[in-house]
Amino acid sequence: MRIRFQLIVFMLLRTILNTAHRMVYPFLPIFARGLGVDISTMSLLMTVRSLIGVTSPLFAPIADRRGRKFGMLLGALVFTLGVGLVAIHPSIWTLAAALILAVLGKYMFDPSMQAYFGDRIPYTQRGTALAVTEVAWSMSFILGVPLMGFLIAKFGWSAPFPVLAVLGLLVFITIWRIVPQADPHHELTADSRGGYLAVFSSKPALAGVSIALWASAGNELVNVIFGVWLENSFGLKIAALAGASAVIGISELSGEGLVAFTTDRLGKPLALTLGLAGNALASILLPIIGQTQTGALIGLFLFYITFEYVMVSHIPLMTELIPSARATMLSLNVTGHSIGRALGAFLAAIIYQRLGFVFVSLAAVVFNLVAILALRRMQKG
Repeated sequence: MRIRFQLIVFMLLRTILNTAHRMVYPFLPIFARGLGVDISTMSLLMTVRSLIGVTSPLFAPIADRRGRKFGMLLGALVFTLGVGLVAIHPSIWTLAAALILAVLGKYMFDPSMQAYFGDRIPYTQRGTALAVTEVAWSMSFILGVPLMGFLIAKFGWSAPFPVLAVLGLLVFITIWRIVPQADPHHELTADSRGGYLAVFSSKPALAGVSIALWASAGNELVNVIFGVWLENSFGLKIAALAGASAVIGISELSGEGLVAFTTDRLGKPLALTLGLAGNALASILLPIIGQTQTGALIGLFLFYITFEYVMVSHIPLMTELIPSARATMLSLNVTGHSIGRALGAFLAAIIYQRLGFVFVSLAAVVFNLVAILALRRMQKG
């Protein structure tokens, strides 16, 4: 019962962290106008944010050496500091610092939390359990982003940041209270290099990390551009963009539900294959059915439900590749996501401005197909 309660609490806490991470995508044009910069500048900023995730292996040993609770508390503290900077002095520089610190905090928090539950929950049930915590990803778009959109429309582009700073403190306090200091499920490690060597000497582990890279690159192409595409195509404004975000959130919630009911039954590799193939198909359909506003939202629904199925099926698979260095493995998996998102963010504006949205979608198809090849390589290993 205690684990079930903690899964629900952590889902709510991660909704706060994910809202700060995700609200930039639909409101990218609004942030750009508020700061007096163009879309290319914001796309570059998103690329830098994603590249920061490459540093996540530097923090990987924290949860293995100092404990899961310490890693989560440090992540919450760094996140709160980041969003607090914009609350104090809104500018392009504090926004850049906020995005970087918030994502660093998230990259400390998430592997520590996933390792915490990975230590306690059997592998055969882990897909369902971690799917509960991943509901936070969709809830940030269903509840968090529309709320941030309301604040932006009423008070200006920087209005969400004071609210997020207060909520960040709430995350810190909650973890301090509900996570026990003593952890009989995890033995602290003294040697950080052993964890790195275990991952880098494992071909299945490296192939698993590359799946995260390629899948995230394809997803980020659409992530960065969909707000701009909807605004340019249909003239959607803040409230409508927030509504589109809610549609995406509902699709992701559906994907997480599918994972909870099917991944452990199908087996993680088969579920991941189906998700990648489905996301490639949704990428092809997106510009075809996206000729109308309704069609575009349906296309985004299909794209995000399949991608969420990919991500949530992938996590439990990665938790069991290197059990002796679980947090290090998961943190390096975050690095794969980060490099992929940086690649996608860098290419998104270039492809969209020069070739149009059709080629953005086709590039997403290619990345998904490469991810399927990486999965096959992991299974052979």
